[in-house]
Amino acid sequence: MLGFTKDQDLKVLLFLLFLVIYLFTVLSNFIIISLIFMDSHLQKPMYFFICNMSVIDICYPTVTTPSLLQLALKGIKKISFHGCMTQLFFFNSFGSMEYMLLTSMAYDRYVAICHPLTYHFIMNRGTCLSLAFSAWGMGFIAALPLSVLISSLSFCSSIEINHFFCDLTPLLTIACDDTSATQYVLFTEGALFVFSCFLLTFVSYIYIISAIIKIGTSAGRYKAFSTCASHLTIVILFYVMIACMYMKPTSSYSLVEGKGLSILYVILVPMLNPIIYSLRNNDVKEAFKRLL
Repeated sequence: MLGFTKDQDLKVLLFLLFLVIYLFTVLSNFIIISLIFMDSHLQKPMYFFICNMSVIDICYPTVTTPSLLQLALKGIKKISFHGCMTQLFFFNSFGSMEYMLLTSMAYDRYVAICHPLTYHFIMNRGTCLSLAFSAWGMGFIAALPLSVLISSLSFCSSIEINHFFCDLTPLLTIACDDTSATQYVLFTEGALFVFSCFLLTFVSYIYIISAIIKIGTSAGRYKAFSTCASHLTIVILFYVMIACMYMKPTSSYSLVEGKGLSILYVILVPMLNPIIYSLRNNDVKEAFKRLL
C-alpha cells in the first residue's frame, strides 16, 4: 500500500495528527460507553443506540488506522492477501452496521416525536435489542458477497494498492479479471441496502418535520427539533460522503480524491460522532459530573 507521501517531514506530521485523532476517538467513545453503562439516567433507547454507535466508532477506524499510522511513519507497507481481504470484510461490515444503526436511531426519534405517549411501549427492551442485533448481523451478511467476489479475482496487473487500506475501488483498479459482476453486486447492494436505509431515514424525517411544524409554540418546536438535530447532521454527512465515494463508475474514480474522502469518513466522522451526539448533550454532561 502506497499511502500518501514520500516526504519524511510530512510523514511524521501525518503520523502525529492521525495518532492524536485515533486516540481521541477511542477515548471519547469509551467514555460514552462507560457513562451509559454506569449511569441509570442514561438507560434509555436513544442512549442504547448511541452506545452501539460508539462501539462501531471504535471498531471502524481500528480496522484501518494501524495501517495508516504505519504508512505515515514508514512509507510503503506490505500486506498479505488474506490480511487485505480480512481488512476489506471488516471495513465493509462496520460501514454497513452504521447504515442500520442510523436508520434505527431515525425510527427511535420518529416514535419519540410523533408518538410520545406510546414511546416507552413501542421502544421497549425487546425492540431495541432486535434492532441492534439486526444491525450487527446484517452488517456482516452484507459485506460477505463482495468480499468473496473480490477474493476470487486475479491481481496480476500490479502489486501496489494506491490507498492506505484495502478498499473496494482501489482493488478493482488493479484486478486483471472481468470485474463487471463485482461492480454489479456493488451497485445492487448499494441500491437495495444503502438506498433502503436512506429511504427509511428520509421518510422518518418527513413525519418528524411534519409533527414539529404542528407544535404550537416556537420553544416547543425548538425543543423537539433539538432532540434529532445531531442525528440529522451525522446522517447528512455520512450519506453525502458515501455517495461521493462509491455511487459512481470505477472509470470516473480518482484514487487521490478517494484517499482524501476516505480520511473524512474513516478517521474524522468517528471522531465527530461522540462530540455531535453526546459530548454536547446535557444528559451526558450531567452523567459525567455525577461520575466525577
